[in-house]
Amino acid sequence: MAEAKRRTLIMGILNVTPDSFSDGGQHDGFEEALAHACLMASEGADIIDVGGESTRPGAEKVSEEEELARTIRVIEAIAGADRAPVSIDTYKAGVARAACEAGAVIVNDVTGASDPGIVHAAAEAGAAYVLTYHRGATDPEVNAARDMLTFFEKAIAQCEADGLPRDHIILDPGVGFAKTYEQNFQVLGAVDGLVRTGLPVLIGVSRKSFIGKLYGADVGDRLTGSLAAGLDSVRRGAHMLRVHDVAQHRQAIQMWEAIENAAH
Repeated sequence: MAEAKRRTLIMGILNVTPDSFSDGGQHDGFEEALAHACLMASEGADIIDVGGESTRPGAEKVSEEEELARTIRVIEAIAGADRAPVSIDTYKAGVARAACEAGAVIVNDVTGASDPGIVHAAAEAGAAYVLTYHRGATDPEVNAARDMLTFFEKAIAQCEADGLPRDHIILDPGVGFAKTYEQNFQVLGAVDGLVRTGLPVLIGVSRKSFIGKLYGADVGDRLTGSLAAGLDSVRRGAHMLRVHDVAQHRQAIQMWEAIENAAH
């Protein structure tokens, strides 16, 4: 049972991209991005996660220059307004470094440090680093729950060797990245094991395709599944959820916390 009186954090997704799987093109203008950041903060987002390159399967790669052009001005404006702490969603060390200089305090890397310099960039900036379970390629023969714990044991040690303090590491099971449909459920069922490492755990399931496959639901009709999967992870001890629908997730978490706290 998760301990009482803790507050689950919400990381609101701000994709300043034309092609993200769910909200591509909706917030890629500067004013639109700022307005959405302000809205999410008012709805209860504790962190704003700014992404300048889509990580959906098959998305086109974006140059570092283009990613910087999309994100840095937005990060500076959000950080300057002091609405909420800012995270940069990137796998490039150069982007991470510039984003931290612009005011980001978290580097959210969904690739598991595919760019070996990114951990050092986060460490130099004093930023937190989201370490994601990403094997690089899907292997349907792997038991993802067991493999994930082995992956993190080695990857955490490597992060520390690269100069990142252990208490600056956040773990993400990487739902949707280099995993089969079944493996997504395996890693969600093993969130308890991640919590036992003593490190914060971030869960990103919002509107993802495994939810659509279970229900036969289009991307715009996946809120119920997103809430259910997110709350199950919170019950297992996850510390934060990365979401598109901030208000609905904040309300659902508030209800869960009220019940959980009353039980203690």
